[in-house]
Amino acid sequence: MKAVSIVRPGDSSQLIIEQREKPIPKSTELLIEVRAAALNRTDLLTRANTLLKAPYPILGVEVSGIVVENPGTDKRFKPGTRVAGLVNQGGYAQYAVLPVDRAILLPENIGFDCGAAIPEVFLTAYQTLCWLGELKPEETVLIHAGASGVGTAAIQIAKHIIGARVITTAGSKEKLTVCENLGASETINYKEEDFSEKVLACTNQEGVDLILDFVGASYWEKNIESLKKDSRLILIGTLGGSIVKEVNLLELLTKRVTLKGTLLTPRSDAYKAKLTQEFIKVVMPYLELGTIKPVIDTIFSLEEVEKAHRYMESNENIGKIIVTI
Repeated sequence: MKAVSIVRPGDSSQLIIEQREKPIPKSTELLIEVRAAALNRTDLLTRANTLLKAPYPILGVEVSGIVVENPGTDKRFKPGTRVAGLVNQGGYAQYAVLPVDRAILLPENIGFDCGAAIPEVFLTAYQTLCWLGELKPEETVLIHAGASGVGTAAIQIAKHIIGARVITTAGSKEKLTVCENLGASETINYKEEDFSEKVLACTNQEGVDLILDFVGASYWEKNIESLKKDSRLILIGTLGGSIVKEVNLLELLTKRVTLKGTLLTPRSDAYKAKLTQEFIKVVMPYLELGTIKPVIDTIFSLEEVEKAHRYMESNENIGKIIVTI
């Protein structure tokens, strides 16, 4: 089968399409004929990981496709069934193995491109908002990078499922308009405005109950300023750096801030399975009805995977980047 791996760890020029053996599913897995895979930041990190040793892995952690083999006992997933889900690498390929307890039945009204755009970002958004952030109706959440894949999913879950007020940041008028259309009540262009000042202005100087932050170090001080007492800060990424040189811990104490950090990909199989099963019950009905939906920016072919990686690195995308197989 065709699959995307790397010549050696490095930039996007190291990506290679090569022939690999079709994987053999275990009794707890499904063999999927992959129709689409979505790009994620974790793919870029894996591609550049100098600790990797040959033979290098097939990239990709989120797929949609059709069940080809099901050696287990779960009869919901017969050959021919349309599914999506998180895989443990191997998504950029013609075939991949998907743990059966992380398989999401894909309704007929959701295409494979959209199906591939659901698992990573919507599971991350649900996890950070509900499990870690404990966001409640009528609370206010500040979502940074609102036009990103996770950002677009988080805005919709917070607004349309939880019933919270959403404030979001992005770097262009076009991106802010998308955030507004998805349900953000207030939008802030972080390139032109001090987001902490704007947040305080639109919350009567109180601040927000929860922040989802992909940026990290460069946002630290303004994030603390934007939080109210007894609030939560969930760190999801470090696009703006990982080291804060000076931290005034007294600010955390006086505001009684709860700080949590998380990455979904390194989580255990059991954690991802539990998260997926709850997500299917709580969120999938809204996706099937079209109340919320994945946002897709661009679709590339498998042969254009290097171009797709470069595009993600440019940070120009609004929503997900998809590779069709």
